[in-house]
Amino acid sequence: MNEKQKFKTRLCIGSILILIILLATTIYKLYAANELAKNKENQTYSMSLYELIDYVQNIENYLAKSTISTSSKSGAETLTHIWREADLAVSRISQLPLNIEQLNKTSKFLNQLSEYSYSLSRKSINQEELSQEDIDNLELLHQYSLELKEGLTDIADKIESGQIAWNDVKKDEGTDYTRQVANVSEANFTDIDNNFNEYAGLIYDGAFSEHIQLAEKKGLTGEEITEDQAEEKIKEIYKDRIENIERKGELTQGDIEVYQFEVKEKNSEETTYISISKKGGKVVLLNKDREVTDENITREEANEKGKEYLKNIGYENMKETYFQTQENIITVNYVYEQGNILIYPDLIKVKIALDNGEILGIESTGYLNSHTERTDTKASITMNKAKEKLNPKLNIESEGLAIIPTEWKTEILCYEFKGKVDETEFLVYINAQNGEEENILVIIETPGGMLTM
Repeated sequence: MNEKQKFKTRLCIGSILILIILLATTIYKLYAANELAKNKENQTYSMSLYELIDYVQNIENYLAKSTISTSSKSGAETLTHIWREADLAVSRISQLPLNIEQLNKTSKFLNQLSEYSYSLSRKSINQEELSQEDIDNLELLHQYSLELKEGLTDIADKIESGQIAWNDVKKDEGTDYTRQVANVSEANFTDIDNNFNEYAGLIYDGAFSEHIQLAEKKGLTGEEITEDQAEEKIKEIYKDRIENIERKGELTQGDIEVYQFEVKEKNSEETTYISISKKGGKVVLLNKDREVTDENITREEANEKGKEYLKNIGYENMKETYFQTQENIITVNYVYEQGNILIYPDLIKVKIALDNGEILGIESTGYLNSHTERTDTKASITMNKAKEKLNPKLNIESEGLAIIPTEWKTEILCYEFKGKVDETEFLVYINAQNGEEENILVIIETPGGMLTM
């Protein structure tokens, strides 16, 4: 082999070596980037789990306080804290890579705990003493929250020590079920859920704010959409403000099948969690947890922003009813208005930041369960006839027609009268068909807003 051939051979070998080095470098960089992304994702899951544990710890502490509190003012404050912490805990569960089989009963427990503590807080605000049954319920709830905290802490410890990994509990791509590997069976999220098998639940049907769960979802109309179409719905809502959308798979929320997404907006540190219904492509749940330090807009301005936002995402003819303000965030209950009739079962809750009017939360399962155009809306008795059923001491301030839900999951057309007796404000509902008194609610004004009881 002459020198020229030797040079060509060395050149060829050198080129191959360079290609091998470049290929190896590329593979390593891809691997490193993939591992970095996995680590970042796992850190996010772990942070959500630790925050969930913190909220459950707070719930457990506040429940302990509530069982021994003798002051109405202190009791109301403590119960309000439970209500808020339970809502936050549910939002953290939605951020974990779990399917519908896992923590389903736990989510239901926390949701009902939120509603129940809210109802008891209104008792305390009205300076009513909690009954012995209420105290017994709070003690039982305290025990359940303690068990939940211990179960979650055990899982967090096992994840931190490396006994189990998030990859062992997260959902496989393209499937609705979690891989059940051997090392997860020792500390499965589903095991925590099993602790609630004996929990009967404290069903609280508040002032038409507890959503009626129906087998037929009347408000879910239209064809089933794909995950791609659901993502396009979100892009339509946010327009050019999106930096990144991450798909989080399918889930069932409030008996509604949804696609879950995490949305990062441009120039924003927070993540927004959005659920889009598989049928009809409706926004079922939206949550963005950010601190709001200022109050720059009025309640009326916030109401208008909430109403306009609902209209833009397909929920039209919504009217604000009750509201609650906490930490510069207002939560408004909007109900559907059909003509001049308020349809209370068709309820959507919206959280609005009072610094800039940003929508921080939406919960529309009540509307999606119940909404339809009502046909039986003709009253059999007149407004004046219904007024004859009222206490003559009631000073009427407003009147109109409303459809209200019942504990039997039916609806009643009523005349709604708002008025005062001395300094106490009431809502009185008279059946528009037979003139019977159906319900009376006391309106309580608090520093945070209006409550009904």
